[in-house]
Amino acid sequence: MTNTLLVQALPVDTPIEVGTDLVPLLRGALEEAGATLQDGDVVCIASKVVAKAEGHTIVLPPGDPVAARRALARDVSRRVVADSPLALVLETHHGFVCANAGIDASNVDDGHALLLPEDPDRSAAVLRDEIRSAFGVDIGVLVTDTFGRPWRLGQTDVALGAAGAPVLRDERGRHDLHGRPLDVTVAAVADELAGAADLVRTKDSGAPFVLIRGLPASLDRGGDGQDLVRRSQDDLFRHGGPTAGEAAVAERRTVRGFTSDPVPDEVIERAVCLAATAPAPHHTRPWRMVDLADATRTLLLDRMAQAWWADLRSDGLPDDRIERRIARSDAILRPAPRVLAAFVDVADAHPYRDDRRATAERDLFVLAAGAAMQNLQIVLAAHGFGAAWISSTAFCPDVVRDVLDLPATWIPTGLVAVGRAAQPPPPRAEPTALDVLLRR
Repeated sequence: MTNTLLVQALPVDTPIEVGTDLVPLLRGALEEAGATLQDGDVVCIASKVVAKAEGHTIVLPPGDPVAARRALARDVSRRVVADSPLALVLETHHGFVCANAGIDASNVDDGHALLLPEDPDRSAAVLRDEIRSAFGVDIGVLVTDTFGRPWRLGQTDVALGAAGAPVLRDERGRHDLHGRPLDVTVAAVADELAGAADLVRTKDSGAPFVLIRGLPASLDRGGDGQDLVRRSQDDLFRHGGPTAGEAAVAERRTVRGFTSDPVPDEVIERAVCLAATAPAPHHTRPWRMVDLADATRTLLLDRMAQAWWADLRSDGLPDDRIERRIARSDAILRPAPRVLAAFVDVADAHPYRDDRRATAERDLFVLAAGAAMQNLQIVLAAHGFGAAWISSTAFCPDVVRDVLDLPATWIPTGLVAVGRAAQPPPPRAEPTALDVLLRR
């Protein structure tokens, strides 16, 4: 087989409707083009054609068609990746990340739209079997669609489904021309073929099929379209637009158990740096963080436990209940890879003669500390580290300042345990403002 690639569009004149048998259409297109199928060929077929033939047409609700498509896309998708005025990017049930969940309203009747094929790999396999049976040749099939790209202008076709066609060319373990080992090179051959097919057809060309010939025989014909889908947990660009900010906040979770993995200094420094972007009174920067050494942490927790014992005993709690309460806190703070002691410095607070305004002024600084603590934990979560904010230092401020040798203007706002989560936190329920937001 020659390695000279032939890419040929195969237009058809017959409209494609629900239930259309695609094999006779392909036969007619080949005859019209004066072409034949050979072993090793790859037939690329537009996903829209497959969706029409399989009956994945849907009636849009009345009203603005763009809004209707967006609402429908949300309903049929697994996850919103980015919701912005420019584009609604979603993850489909297949795992594809694309605009409007791949729903297409071009080349369909008014008021209608096309969904993606339910299972593009199965569609490719069925069509391949039918073509092999009808033509007596061993060919591959790709189901293709047009996707945008996050960092480059323009669109290109990609492979959604594959059967008997090359999908990935894994060059890991091989070497470049200078003998350097290749560690990450995996070529998306099926997507490259889909892009090549798009070179010879346009939206108005009426070419549902494209024939590709001349692929190297060495290419592996195994795999399917799902092999091209990056797992969402490995996707570095899971969120974008306004959704990125929402996701950053939602992914902050309290973690109460940690692995022994170390937390790099640069992660702590970056988190503290961005914590200090929180709003604060009077253009001050009142936040203070103390990165506790192990010995200092032990001394501080021991002294805090003594103070807690005294307080709880004065409340009349029995010793066993006191032990359990302290043990719950110690189980998080003592084994955590890192612990930060957080403070707000009220040295720059405005002085007031009366208690009402003095208390309000102090509260402003404490509120700023809370905003900084939220920032801190969001940044840690973005770097893959969990955190637990434990506010027990607020109950013994003098003890904390004494152990750490700090001025009286530093108000403790809690200890933050930091580390990698020993296990993923349970799923969070979708947040709602119904029990929080009032309108008067």
